[in-house]
Amino acid sequence: MSEKIYVFDTTLRDGEQVPGCQLNLDEKLMIAQELDKLGVDIIEAGFPISSPGDFKSVEGIARVVQNATVCGLTRSVKKDIEVAAEALKPARKPRIHTGIGASDIHILHKFNSNRDEILQRGVDAVKYAKSFVEDVEFYAEDAGRADLEFLARLTEAVIKAGATVVNLPDTTGYLLPHQMYDRVDYLMNNVPNVDKAILSMHCHNDLGMATANTIAGIRAGARQVEVTINGIGERAGNTSLEEVVMTLKVHKDLGLHTDINTEMLYPLSQLVSKTMRMPVQANKAIVGRNAFAHSSGIHQDGFLKHSQNYEIMTPQEVGINKSDIVLTARSGRHALKHRLSLLGFNVGKDKIDETYDQFLELADKIKEVNDKDLVVLMKQLTEAEV
Repeated sequence: MSEKIYVFDTTLRDGEQVPGCQLNLDEKLMIAQELDKLGVDIIEAGFPISSPGDFKSVEGIARVVQNATVCGLTRSVKKDIEVAAEALKPARKPRIHTGIGASDIHILHKFNSNRDEILQRGVDAVKYAKSFVEDVEFYAEDAGRADLEFLARLTEAVIKAGATVVNLPDTTGYLLPHQMYDRVDYLMNNVPNVDKAILSMHCHNDLGMATANTIAGIRAGARQVEVTINGIGERAGNTSLEEVVMTLKVHKDLGLHTDINTEMLYPLSQLVSKTMRMPVQANKAIVGRNAFAHSSGIHQDGFLKHSQNYEIMTPQEVGINKSDIVLTARSGRHALKHRLSLLGFNVGKDKIDETYDQFLELADKIKEVNDKDLVVLMKQLTEAEV
């Protein structure tokens, strides 16, 4: 039986930290409501103490979201937690997300502290947050570079203090997938009370491995993924929601699923891109302009014979109308004849070679041949015959 993976979306918190991607309140409310319709389980709405605007955003999102848990981020500081609790009051299902650095690099150079002090601060923060809300998530920042034995001690302590979720961020995008698997597997087998909470993946993409690391983590036992639409986020970005969701959908053998309505992925990707003024790269997996486009003649021929030759999912599954055959000088006769037939031109075997030769000459000149170009070409060929 398939096991559920909880989707924690941080587009409006970590994603909005990208320079130039800041949103106003109306824009945040609009995206939050769309995320709720998408079927995410948790929406991280912001960092309430960071500014009056962020407080209002979290409060507003808490008020309008109907189904998802609404989460506010804090440091392990009492005032942060109090402000987050206040902002989350209208939420049907509130969550406070508190935590502290877990790696020796952070402990020494960010907090000028030691492991025991950090552990106690984490425990105190969880207990204090628990006095306001039942659902408390603890983040062990830079868990990817933390000492494993200490990370296990910290995880056990915060679960004992009441944490319902323990987030294990690869804050710097440092880990390789096998290292992430081993790290989560170690915690699953060395934290006595790990069954009392959910382990969560929050991976950054500095080495381009955020999605791979996230999948590795959930294969090892994590059951929550922290993601953003289009993979936006600090520096090189966060784990992409659409990539994780479709990986689990395509690889049913993993025995894992989400409650995401995948047909909303592309429309929501476009909405976030437009609203945040952050273009989606053409070759972006799942939602990029070329994700379902075929331009190589060999690929086009194989696709037209059977789409699964070159597509492991249908465009309709992610909210795209159809695949795209892009006609260039690399295209073959099969693709050209297919496009011409769609335009109403039935070219017989005796004419296809001549038509194809003229097409190649045109494609070499203008790089990409569209339907208007083909209509003009066919008109010229017809007139030449008269």
